[in-house]
Amino acid sequence: MVLPIAMPPTFPPDVSNLSACTEDVRLAALVTDSGPLHPLDYQSLITRLTASKSSLPPLYQDAVFNPFLTTLEQLGEAGFERLLRQDPQHVRQAGLLLDIAQTILQNGEKYLQESTDAFQEVVSDLYDGFLSAQDRKGVKPSDLGTIPPLVKWGNPDFGPYTWTGEATKTFGVKTAIVNLPPSHATRCLFGWATLGHETAGHDILHADKGLASELSSALRQQLLQSGTTELLAHYWANRIDETASDVMGILNMGPAAAIGLIGYFRGLMAAYRNDPTLRNEGPEQDSHPIDILRGFLAASTVRLLQFSKASEWANLIEEEVMKDVSTIRIGKTIISLDDAKSTAQQTAEVIMYKKMAALEHHALGDIQNWKDCDEEIVSMLRQQLVNQLPPSVDYATGIYAAHVVAAAVTQGASQGADLTSLFTQMIQMLKQMHDANPAWGPMYVTLPGNLVRHHAFLS
Repeated sequence: MVLPIAMPPTFPPDVSNLSACTEDVRLAALVTDSGPLHPLDYQSLITRLTASKSSLPPLYQDAVFNPFLTTLEQLGEAGFERLLRQDPQHVRQAGLLLDIAQTILQNGEKYLQESTDAFQEVVSDLYDGFLSAQDRKGVKPSDLGTIPPLVKWGNPDFGPYTWTGEATKTFGVKTAIVNLPPSHATRCLFGWATLGHETAGHDILHADKGLASELSSALRQQLLQSGTTELLAHYWANRIDETASDVMGILNMGPAAAIGLIGYFRGLMAAYRNDPTLRNEGPEQDSHPIDILRGFLAASTVRLLQFSKASEWANLIEEEVMKDVSTIRIGKTIISLDDAKSTAQQTAEVIMYKKMAALEHHALGDIQNWKDCDEEIVSMLRQQLVNQLPPSVDYATGIYAAHVVAAAVTQGASQGADLTSLFTQMIQMLKQMHDANPAWGPMYVTLPGNLVRHHAFLS
């Protein structure tokens, strides 16, 4: 099969509708709906889980349902209730247990079914992008398995988040879990751009043993050798989980993930502080870099991507970040603008292109990157979304869920975009892709990206 003909991407890129996207985030953040109630009765939970088993494909029945149910039965009703008492706010082990349960129940009980399937498709695709054999040539399979995460809705106060495979194996589960607030099922286009950070970032970063620590050490060494202060060198290196996740999300979703990050953070700030600007200050102990530094990291990452218009996009993103710059401060220490930009650039370079022993001396940017062919697909999909055309997509065409989200986000940021229509079209397109996803069929298919014909010759 061949790709539909796409018009060349329009340049310079247009983000004149960014304020409307930011307002969309703000309104979604103010919604307090927390989704389905947690199943706190042991016997009822067992009954509901058992009834939901058939909603999962065989792959997830073996990797998630069966080991989870076995663990619950070993825990028993008394152990289940004790665990809930030990974690009454549901932020540690009890929170993890209940989230695993929700991934199964929300599938089986068809909660927000269309959006759930769309959400699952994006997460599966992003995971596939770093771990499929097609992309991972010369790199061994990940240490913690290659089964894409399951998804759920809930916990709006925590926003998008993930439980990595390292965490879920506590309950015998062999995949990660990704959460979005329920409000994101019906609006908040830029919230979907964060899925690259959660899935292509956190979950992948922890799938290869030693990768995060190796990246952190390499980054610290590079920054210190370049004359960066110890405070800044340690600051970036100690936040490798968040910084690498930002970079890896952009590697898999292109500049849409970068502009989405800026609009999303601004929207949250508008909702929580009535100030729609990126934060310039943060405590030394925060595991996340200051927003403004993450903005510069996003621009630096886009600049290093392999598509031909990367510089134009990077310049635009940096211009947006600069609009929010004031006094940059880590704790009580003021950081100069030059140091902020320089260290962000070096951080992007190390994470993207430093060859890692944990990856058989390959770099993350070798495994996944954003290229001109991706931009062409996004351009074609933008036309389909705007014109509300029925999508013509399947895995054989090279069109994936990350392209659909990137198309919706970049179109949403452009002048005159109808965010409501775009969101609806995006969900419908992703739902169709999910329905055709072989990993959710009757066969044991871990990564659809592995289902690729290898031709000796193409005419």
